[in-house]
Amino acid sequence: MVARVAAGVALMLGMAVPAVAEPPGAPFTWWQTYLTAPDGTRLHADVLRPPGIADDAKTPVLLTVSPYRSHLAYLTHPLPEGGPSVENLPVEQALRAGYTYVLVDLRGFGGSNGCPDYGGPGERSDVVTAVEWAAAQPWSTGRVGMTGTSYEAWTGMLALAAKPKGLAAVAAFAPVVDPYSYLYMRGVSWKFSGKPVTDNGIRPADQVGLEHLAIASTPAHWEDSPEYQANAVSMPPGCAERYVDLTTDHDATNPGWVERDLVDDLRGNTIPLFVSQGFLDGNTRADRVFEMWQGLGPGEHRAWFGQWGHTDCHEKCGTPFFDAELMAFFDRHVAGKDVEVPGPRIRVGQFDGGWRSETAWPPADSERVTVQLRTGTYTDRGLLPGRDREIWSVSEPLAEPTHLSGVATARLQLAGPESATVTVELYDIAPDDRATIITRGIAPVRPDTDIRLLAQDWPLAAGHRLGAKITDVIDDVWSHAPSNAAVTVHSARLELPVLAAPRSPDLPGGTPDWHARWRTEKTFPVAPDILNNPATAIDLPRAR
Repeated sequence: MVARVAAGVALMLGMAVPAVAEPPGAPFTWWQTYLTAPDGTRLHADVLRPPGIADDAKTPVLLTVSPYRSHLAYLTHPLPEGGPSVENLPVEQALRAGYTYVLVDLRGFGGSNGCPDYGGPGERSDVVTAVEWAAAQPWSTGRVGMTGTSYEAWTGMLALAAKPKGLAAVAAFAPVVDPYSYLYMRGVSWKFSGKPVTDNGIRPADQVGLEHLAIASTPAHWEDSPEYQANAVSMPPGCAERYVDLTTDHDATNPGWVERDLVDDLRGNTIPLFVSQGFLDGNTRADRVFEMWQGLGPGEHRAWFGQWGHTDCHEKCGTPFFDAELMAFFDRHVAGKDVEVPGPRIRVGQFDGGWRSETAWPPADSERVTVQLRTGTYTDRGLLPGRDREIWSVSEPLAEPTHLSGVATARLQLAGPESATVTVELYDIAPDDRATIITRGIAPVRPDTDIRLLAQDWPLAAGHRLGAKITDVIDDVWSHAPSNAAVTVHSARLELPVLAAPRSPDLPGGTPDWHARWRTEKTFPVAPDILNNPATAIDLPRAR
């Protein structure tokens, strides 16, 4: 990474500072400046330029707007003399390709002042300010691309929604498009973990706001300017309270959540978007990103969907093609080069390890197949194990492969207290009677309850069985106080997205690490009395 080799870069700070002289052997020149948002908020920016070019030489620009790029945010490879944190960004590739790379701190983070507002109107304004500033600089061609992962992808989606002047393309990996569904599923708090597939005992979503406020208080580097140092540790009165009030509100109808939902705002978008989302992502889960994707307008959009966790696909998705495809995407749409972007419009990593191309996801031939699930009564009691917590339904071994691709849904008629929850989980049960979780969804108990399960792309091999379990909260996934009450399931209908046409992998690739870990950590033996009990049997109709 650039941060590992940038020792010796000189520090310069000011409102309009020319590029510093290139130190011998350094891969970039660097300076800092401040931008002013329309409401007067001061936004700190780090500007990195390719070495050896004139101060006014025009280049295309790549931009990351972030809460995470304080000069002391990444301490694994710190710069002794200070400077931007560039870990896990394509900075080196961009600089070598002739781009200027700009990092801007969101309000309240790093060297910027103001109140963080969790993707609200203030942060949307920051993104617009950053893009339009970068496009208007004398060293800019006027075309700006945005890139990032997680929150840094969220800011790219904010830019797509706002359409600032100069925005040419966005690359967003594991993005947030609806912060409410990022924190809650139907009002039930997700749990989060630094590990991609293990969430045991990890923080509930209600604490995420507090953690971001802690990030906002990351101290400045000792060489930073007095303004940067003051902004790094101070926040206007009332900011923290408003931030926590929103992020701890489980109610999806809160106007603050409604205005932060970008899915409708992005409907019809034609600005080129390169997006990736892992089906196994335990942070920004495989949920509304696909609804956003389906709503895009015509344009040269790209997508990678597959079996990985919270990451981009640089060295982490089991295939070597990501970096070249990403830079070709920017070269075409931001640098304006006459190049083709390699690969298909949509690259899908199936759970069996195969890779295939698609023109739409879910695929156009993903048909809804209805399955009636077993009914009964379970007890909503959380941590305590026991068969009284679950109602199983299991198919016979499949006579031929069945490929699930899309979003499964369930509709249940229930009797029980509204303080209780109901979960539906789907499993791939192998011939050795070991079950691997495919997907799941949760909702509070209501007389008529609809559950939208997380999206997946999962081939069920011949000889395997499909298992469905109705239960209460899954403790390593959601945070919920059990009601210790009985819940009766009067009826349960599952709709599965089943491909009508068989698929064979048609792309080279490899298996992500997450795939193997998921098979190990999300697999368990199913008791024989569940598999062999005729009362648990369900029919699994085929797609046409």
